[in-house]
Parts: sequence; C-alpha cells; structure tokens
Amino acid sequence: MGRIGELDLPERLAPYAPAWVTQLLFAFLCAAAGIFARALVDIFAPGAGPFALGYPAVLVAALFARWQSGALAALLTLLHTWYFLLPPVNSFYPKGPGDGSRLLVIVIAYVIMLAVAEIFRRAVRRASAERDRQIAERDLFLEEFDHRVKNNFTLVASLLDMQRRRAGEGETAEALASALARVESIARAHRHLYRGASAPGTVDMATYIHELCTALEEALFLRGAITLMCGADHAALPRDRAVSIGLILNELVTNAAKHAFGERESGAISVRFSARPGGWRLIVADNGNGMPVGTRKGRPGGLGQRLIEGFVRQARGAIRTESSGEGTVVTVDLEA
Repeated sequence: MGRIGELDLPERLAPYAPAWVTQLLFAFLCAAAGIFARALVDIFAPGAGPFALGYPAVLVAALFARWQSGALAALLTLLHTWYFLLPPVNSFYPKGPGDGSRLLVIVIAYVIMLAVAEIFRRAVRRASAERDRQIAERDLFLEEFDHRVKNNFTLVASLLDMQRRRAGEGETAEALASALARVESIARAHRHLYRGASAPGTVDMATYIHELCTALEEALFLRGAITLMCGADHAALPRDRAVSIGLILNELVTNAAKHAFGERESGAISVRFSARPGGWRLIVADNGNGMPVGTRKGRPGGLGQRLIEGFVRQARGAIRTESSGEGTVVTVDLEA
C-alpha cells in the first residue's frame, strides 16, 4: 500500500505538463472509467446503485493525483448520475423527494473519502521522505566505513610488502609474498561490495575473478613465459563466499606457478568460473608436468594445501584433482 501513496502523478509528470493539467486530465480519465463501468452494469442491472461506482473513481483520482483531482472526479460522477440515471433522466430538474437528502449523504461520503485519501497519501510521503533520509545517512556511513577499511587493507599490504622486501630472498620472503597476495585478494572482494549493480553485500564474481587473475599474472609471470587465461560467468555471491573462492583461486594459481612446470620456461594456466546445475564450478588447470605420485588433493607444500581445503569448506564446496603427465586439473564444485 505504501507504494500507492508514493505515486504522485502531478509531480512525476511535472517536466511535461503543469500540475493542474495532470490533475484535470486524470480526473476526467477516472470519471470516464466510472461512467463506462456504470454503463456495463446497467446492461444487467439498470439503475442499481447509481452512485456506487463513483467511489472507486474518486478514490483513485485522489490517491494518484491529489485531492483536487478527486474532487473534480466526484463532481463529474455526481453530475452524470444526477442527469442520466435518476428519473426524470436527461434533466437537472429536481428529482424525487428523497433524492436531495441522498445526494447530500453521497457528497458527505465523498468529502470523507477525499480527506482520508489525502491524509493517507501525505502520511506515506512523509514516511517515504524519512526513509530516503535514513538511506542517505546509511550510504554516507557505509562510504566512510568503506574508506576506512580500504585504508586498513592498504596499510596491512604495505607493511607486508615492506617486510618482504627487507627479507630479500628465501622462505621468509616467499611466505610474506603469499600472505600479501591473500590480503590483496580479500581487499579486492571488499572493493566490489559497493560497486556495480550487484545486490548489497554481494560481489560480482566475473569482475572480481578477472581482476584477481590480472593481479596474479602481474605478480607471478613478469616475463610472460607462463600465461594465465581467465574466464568467469556473472554471479552475485555473498562477500564471505566470494572471499573464500578468491583465496582458493589465489592458492591454486600460485601453487601451479611454483610447482607445475619445474624447469620449463613456458606453460599455461587456465581459470574458469561458471554456473552449473545446483551451484557453481571453479576450474584451475595447467599443462605442466603433473603431480608427484602419491599426491592426490593438491600440490605439495603443506600450509598452502591445508589453506585450500579450509577455504573450500568455508565456500561450501568439494574439491577434486586430476593429474597426468600432460598437466593437472583442479575442480571445485560449489553449492548454490
């Protein structure tokens, strides 16, 4: 019902016509609709309830075009009923002895209806204005909160990067680089919360995954010897699931870059995120040397593999790995 009260035709059509023109035309339209309905009823029940169908016309005109339009629709329907329906028909002369008092009661009912409709319309518009004000305040708060979170992510990433540079080469630098990539993956998902046409609190996976692949390609394959191909369908997923999927992707691509190609100088890794019956599917494949015998669920590396398994559980998915001398394919099936 609130939506009905929010629709104000004179205001909506103000760029095209003055308010009084809109009210006049809409009153004529509502009165005409009531008269037409009256004609249809008269086919089956001539003269039954002569004033009854004027009420909907007056109510609709008042709700959508303010009380002035409702009053004009009331006048038009009353004149039509008095002239064409009450005997003697086709005349404005006084009717039967009881019709004058009946007309007065109808006019009072119309006035009450106009007052109630206008009060309702104004109350709804006040509530709508208050709602819009609260939404604007919330958006301002979210924008400020988003800005602060971005700054925090940037600070953490800068500290990790600085520490990585100081560590030089070795396992410490490698661990810090992995932590930096994970933080940046979470930061990207957060940035997409307030971007695009996705529902609030969700992330568009196509844009998110393409940006994540671009960042991984720049970080891991600076010389272009190993290529990363990325494809993703559009899907709006909640932030927490998007973060988990992004972290899975980050770990799988990083592991493939480190372990799949050995001493080879070239290779290809492909990423595909797509819809499937009952959910989504993430596939990370490479054309490397395959996995060592005895390794069934992921690349060797301990922590990275445990993280992958944990992220898959968080994303409500199941992982399977197929490997041969021609490469490895890791598939993560995600529930809807």
